[in-house]
Amino acid sequence: MRGELAIVLHTHMPYVEGGMSWPDGGIAGDTDRLMSYLRHPGGFGTWPFGEEWLWEAIATSYLPLLDVLDAAPPGAVTLSVTPVLADQLEHPGAIERCLQFLRIVRPESHRRDVAATRDPALIAELQRSAAEYAGAARRLAARERGGGLLRALGVHAAWTSAASHAVLPLLCTERGVALQAWTGIASHRRRFGSWAGGFWLPECAHASWLDPLLAEAGVRGGCVELTARFGRGNPRHLRPLRSRSGPVLWPIDRATIDLVWGREGYPRRGVYRDYHRHTTHRHRAWAIDGRPYDHGAALAQAERDAADFVARVRERVAGGGVCVCALDTELLGHWWYEGVAWLAGVLREAQRQSLPLTTLDDAAHRHAPGPAPARVEVQTTSWGEGEDLRTWSGPDVAELAWPLRTAELELAARREAPGPRALRELLGLQASDWAFLAHRRLAGDYPRERIRGHLAALHAALQAPDRVDPRLRGLAPDLAGWG
Repeated sequence: MRGELAIVLHTHMPYVEGGMSWPDGGIAGDTDRLMSYLRHPGGFGTWPFGEEWLWEAIATSYLPLLDVLDAAPPGAVTLSVTPVLADQLEHPGAIERCLQFLRIVRPESHRRDVAATRDPALIAELQRSAAEYAGAARRLAARERGGGLLRALGVHAAWTSAASHAVLPLLCTERGVALQAWTGIASHRRRFGSWAGGFWLPECAHASWLDPLLAEAGVRGGCVELTARFGRGNPRHLRPLRSRSGPVLWPIDRATIDLVWGREGYPRRGVYRDYHRHTTHRHRAWAIDGRPYDHGAALAQAERDAADFVARVRERVAGGGVCVCALDTELLGHWWYEGVAWLAGVLREAQRQSLPLTTLDDAAHRHAPGPAPARVEVQTTSWGEGEDLRTWSGPDVAELAWPLRTAELELAARREAPGPRALRELLGLQASDWAFLAHRRLAGDYPRERIRGHLAALHAALQAPDRVDPRLRGLAPDLAGWG
């Protein structure tokens, strides 16, 4: 059987939609009040970690990705959309606030940056960037008229995930795992209809004790990181495994993924846009090599990198099997600006170079899984640092990890089942994002503030279960309960 490439895009954003109120009328003519919106202390944080984080992902990743997926042949990409992201996209008013951000805030922030420089190349790039945001606003409005952004993503979203993207092996009760899994699955089925059992394990974190619980919920397959077990580049990464309790485990192929995500991966090219260097108003106008960004040159490089990627994967699967290249969707466009163009190039090059593409659901019908080795059955793995759980429970984030488990155990020990408000706060607390941001030192004190806030709200919910906290009104509308 010919070898195949399975591109798996995991689409996720933590709960940052906070119902931030747009400033009152007259703001379009008051630029100081307009720009203060970015520092408005409402919702779940301020720029860049408030809900504008989600608006940026919509503009730079989800909208351009949808254009690529809509034009791609069926079965080219496996797309997962986390329930917590869908919760936010579905909530009334969220997309309208995103449109206001794109139509009002972004034009003014570009105007201010243009006024602050005399470099013609930087001015040209900022004007191009401003036009791109305006185009995103038009495309988003068109998507809304055509049924909505979430519905458009749902056309391609075959896989779901845990309700709030918890690291499942770190949960300490079967009730906690069931709450995350059943809630996520129920949300997917209500929104998108059919589901074949594909379930993105958050952070690719897996432990064999989870398998019977996931199988009971209907999970048939998920991705796992086994590089340390098999060895980098080992052909065993190209074969699915059958866990003892049923779900198929698809090893991700780190040798292939690192062509994109590794320290020397494609996004490091000097011609690509520098994600880390910002203008005053957080626009990116420089290339990694320090020169003003040249969009045309970067797109040409993305085409070359796409051709190189496909050629390398063809060689990798020359002996057969399925090469699973799993990436965070937000890497494409949001983090790696040219990433969506690279993906489009990969889809074209795969056809030109005769590399078969497949989804994991389709591949499951053609590739019989082998038994998982005993050491895979007993060891906990993830795609985090060290391929274990240290990113989310190591010494540097222990003060975040222990309160999560304590809160879960406190709810499990109660005689009466906790109400929906308390369960939603537990879900918000369990998101993997907070420990990741803290471990990587990417967001200052923001992740610790989120943990403290959800803990306080959970305790308040136990004291006054009928009082609704408006900040989490959109999280987990399909709450499975505490069974």
